[in-house]
Amino acid sequence: MTDNQDICFDQPLVFTISKRDVRGRFVRLGPVLNEIISAHNYPPVAEKLLSEALVLTVLLGSTLKDESGQMTLQAQNGGGPIELLVCDYRGGELRGYLKFDAERIAGLAMDATLQELFGEGFLAITFDQQATKERYQGIVPMEGASIASAAEHYFEQSEQIPSLIRLAAGHSDEDGCIAGGVMLQYLPEGEVGRERLETRRDRPEWEHVSAIGSTIKDEELTDGSVSLQTLAWRLFHEDEVRVNAGDAVTRGCRCSVEHYKSVLAQFPESERLDMAEEDGMIRVDCAFCSKILPIELSEIVTRH
Repeated sequence: MTDNQDICFDQPLVFTISKRDVRGRFVRLGPVLNEIISAHNYPPVAEKLLSEALVLTVLLGSTLKDESGQMTLQAQNGGGPIELLVCDYRGGELRGYLKFDAERIAGLAMDATLQELFGEGFLAITFDQQATKERYQGIVPMEGASIASAAEHYFEQSEQIPSLIRLAAGHSDEDGCIAGGVMLQYLPEGEVGRERLETRRDRPEWEHVSAIGSTIKDEELTDGSVSLQTLAWRLFHEDEVRVNAGDAVTRGCRCSVEHYKSVLAQFPESERLDMAEEDGMIRVDCAFCSKILPIELSEIVTRH
């Protein structure tokens, strides 16, 4: 294992197991997660869901090579108490929120399934590459016990990449909310000029790594006293594991008066008048950070 400064919170650990043709990522969110969660008063089951979704967003978003690119995770309601879940990652900046029916969610257990949370909903994973102006989106049904199961289904259906994803979240009075996750993926052999993955049924290397990855416990993912390097070594000490630190994660709500002025300037004047209150102010409510930003109607300059 290569030497790196120990990572415990808010920074992915990227690793490869070359002789097994496997790549992976660990991440454990702590302070950044609590910044995001504290903007809303989420009940425990909603907090757990959003925390795991934010970890998944970092695991997926940090794979982007384009620093200006964005990865968005969005779950649409299909009749369940969770009405909307949105998270996104851009250049190390993370944000997310969910909207829910407080009365309906109150009766759910902490281990509620995706169907209990969303009904017949769908998970959309979108990658926007700003440098090339390319956009790719995959949509899968919200099936399985957790959002990790839905993400595995996404990779199986959209990418044909065997993947294992494990997510966990916990809360304590002392540390607040801590969530962690791991993603393992079998490298598509077609990428290196060998036989394409889908043409093979025997995958002993992947079966070996995924079996080991499946043994990881929730408490290991959320134990802030254990570095991610140590966790990788515990799991894969029999293999040659190469690790590198990914970009540090920060809370990335991009709301500002100037930003919303530019957005509002794109609306017809008649619509902006309808938005304004009697005092001539448009008050924009940012769902991500729960701030209300007052914008004076007369200060919005339309650009032609």
